[in-house]
Amino acid sequence: MGEKTQQSLLVILLCLSGFVPRSAAFVFWTALVETRYSLSSNDTMLKYCECGVYGRNSLLEKASGFVMVPKGDPMGCGPEAVYSQNSSSQPWIALVKRGNCTFSEKINAAKLQGAAGVVVYNVDGSGNGTTHMSHSEADEIVAIMIGNIQGTEIARSVKNGTLIYMGIDLGSPHGPWMDTYWLYFLSIAFFIVTAASIAYLVFISANRLFSLSRHRRTEKRLKSEAKKAIGRLEVHTLKRGDELTSSDSVCAVCIESYKGGEVVTVLTCDHIFHKACIEPWLLERRTCPMCKCDILKALGVEEEDKVSMSMNSPPEVTVITVAGGNTLYEVPLNGPMSLQPEQEHHHYDNRAFEEDSEAARG
Repeated sequence: MGEKTQQSLLVILLCLSGFVPRSAAFVFWTALVETRYSLSSNDTMLKYCECGVYGRNSLLEKASGFVMVPKGDPMGCGPEAVYSQNSSSQPWIALVKRGNCTFSEKINAAKLQGAAGVVVYNVDGSGNGTTHMSHSEADEIVAIMIGNIQGTEIARSVKNGTLIYMGIDLGSPHGPWMDTYWLYFLSIAFFIVTAASIAYLVFISANRLFSLSRHRRTEKRLKSEAKKAIGRLEVHTLKRGDELTSSDSVCAVCIESYKGGEVVTVLTCDHIFHKACIEPWLLERRTCPMCKCDILKALGVEEEDKVSMSMNSPPEVTVITVAGGNTLYEVPLNGPMSLQPEQEHHHYDNRAFEEDSEAARG
């Protein structure tokens, strides 16, 4: 794929994306200009350069023909501009100088007389500099601008009777989004955004995998602790005539009545279940199905992190208040229980509560 094809595909993609149409005024196409004429020695002089610029409203197409200049005024302004075309059957290119009127007036005057394309050369003193001319009132025709030095030379030769053939072809796009530095910048920005996105996805995936692995390790450890706790639970084999078999009691897990010969497990909360029913339940949940009692805590098998947290946290207290917001009595929930509660002396801010307490003790 050639460089020109790659540039064309880039412009098409940008246009389809809807981004370039908003900045189309900043994008322009150069023109490849080929001039060919015969010398007195029957030799052909050929010049080829990418020295033209397509107008903003020009057709981005090829155009070719013999070069014609307007008679009299080289600016070619107004409908009265007449071109000295030698043959109306052959395509011709109008060559006019910039100035005195708008680009649209110059282009329309040549278009009305059958020009296949219009070439505007720049004003004196501009060298071979060109501009991106605008001609919104003259479209549907190929219109380009070339430099003053080149245009003046061609116009002088045509006026001297030299027959010059000119070919115009599409060059390459230019503008902020076509410039090499912009392409480098966009490529680097795309690379940075892509790398950041991949890094973020990798971080999220690694974090999820780590959390999942930690959760699995925790569940595995808890199941191991639950197995130890289950091994310490009380197990009985029911006999006919037992209270459970003769009553309407049912296992809360399978909702089946107890029968003689079945093995049951007694939890720390004194709730009874079928051994085959409760053990899988305890391995997954580690709590009583009825009262949610934690068998690990009840049997002294606690998680290490919870134990460390409880050792480092201050003791919880409950505060009993009466109307008026006065503190009456504080009892540490996690503090050691007194062996002689009758020796504890409680102080009340409300005298009536203190008299009632003394009367109750008396």
